Amino acid sequence: MTKSLLLLLLPLLLLFLFSTTTTTVVSEDPHVVDYLPGYQGHLPFTLETGYVGVGDSEEVQLFYYFVESERDVATDPLMLWLTGGPGCSAFSGLVFEIGPFTFDYDATSDSGSDIPMLRLNPYSWTKVASIIFLDSPVGTGFSYATTYDGYYSNDTLQSSHIYHFLTKWLMNHPNFRTNPLYIAGDSYAGQIVPIVVQEILTGNEVGLVPKMNLKGYIIGNPSTVGDRRKNSQVEFLHRVSLISDELYRLAKVSCNGDYVNVDATNIKCLRALAAIEEVTSSIYDAHILEPNCLYVSPEPPKKVSTYKKYLENDHVNSFLLGERQVHNSFCRNQNYLSSYIWADNIQVQKALNIREGTIDHWVRCNKSLAYSNDFQTSVVGYHQNFTNKYLQVLVYSGDQDNAVPYIGTLEWIEELKVATAEEWRPWFVDGQVAGYVTEFGSFAYQYHLVYTTIKGAGHTAPEYKPKECLAMIERWFELSPL
Repeated sequence: MTKSLLLLLLPLLLLFLFSTTTTTVVSEDPHVVDYLPGYQGHLPFTLETGYVGVGDSEEVQLFYYFVESERDVATDPLMLWLTGGPGCSAFSGLVFEIGPFTFDYDATSDSGSDIPMLRLNPYSWTKVASIIFLDSPVGTGFSYATTYDGYYSNDTLQSSHIYHFLTKWLMNHPNFRTNPLYIAGDSYAGQIVPIVVQEILTGNEVGLVPKMNLKGYIIGNPSTVGDRRKNSQVEFLHRVSLISDELYRLAKVSCNGDYVNVDATNIKCLRALAAIEEVTSSIYDAHILEPNCLYVSPEPPKKVSTYKKYLENDHVNSFLLGERQVHNSFCRNQNYLSSYIWADNIQVQKALNIREGTIDHWVRCNKSLAYSNDFQTSVVGYHQNFTNKYLQVLVYSGDQDNAVPYIGTLEWIEELKVATAEEWRPWFVDGQVAGYVTEFGSFAYQYHLVYTTIKGAGHTAPEYKPKECLAMIERWFELSPL
């Protein structure tokens, strides 16, 4: 048994000592939301929010948004969604990626309202699944701790807290215990999802209650191999013509193909990597075709009318571009500002039933977490352990992402040594190529992994290609070929 699995087994065994075979309802604070500021009328979907206490004395209070499936609540899958970071709120997944509503920027501009307006998302994954959007780890979004020490977390502890959360949530929602369960997330959640999956598998094996109906997991542009992704980034930049053939060959030869573990005395390699950094530093890693120009201030305005005052330059030389070009360029991060203003609004927090005084200001991604990454090398070992389990796995990559390039993701999947069931082929939405898919294992076999690219998408693929991603997840849930 690996060291990482031993670390996971200990908290599960401790939990087992205090578990019983009863289904006692544990303390929770659920709240059904019927109306939201910025949306006109009654919400046409079921939204629940609440806190679940985890930790030795429930000192960690994890906040969640739960949206019921808009199709068949009784039989549709139940998905737990984790946003990356670490420290990025699940609200980002809810409103910018796969949730039932998003911001209406045109309506907000026309209304002159202090609260950004909302509109329905026709490509929400809640069309086919019930989804729990969880603010994790502690200190993320509206989640908080009741003690100072409670704010410290790492990959192992966060995963244990998530498993504890899910255990208590299912106890309080017994009607969802038989729904097929999937653990999902993107970006840094690629580190966490497999650990949580292992927690669930181990918990089921030792008889913890409730037994979870785990069917599989989903990860998008996942952080998986730690610093090794630097190797795939250099190759990706060359494939998409952002570095020259000459510079790529120089780096590959002088660095021996390893751009992570570089000898400090290897001057040729260091110079080649410095040159690569210089020519690509103005590229927006999350989507190489979009401008890299602005980011949102950590203290956004209270009024929509003052948006532009809080947009600041990031990695762009204003002198070279010209002031007018900088401020007139489209920047995706400009859209994120709406989330700061909306979620930090007092009326919004009342509607969501946020506990007063538990956070100072809401931020989309908390960069000041007391968090350590204790799986800095790789979590591929977890995926390897799953290949002899009855699991369905979906891994997808926006193919314009340089933060976690598809090249590195394919490399670790191939390391699993699972037989290829179907070679790389295009799949279609509305008669157009939506991406390229490869299948490993078989639907008829105990382990089956589907890997696909999303053509034209960036680091958080559903944010860029929502229609294609809804088609992907719906077909995959139905065990149909993409």
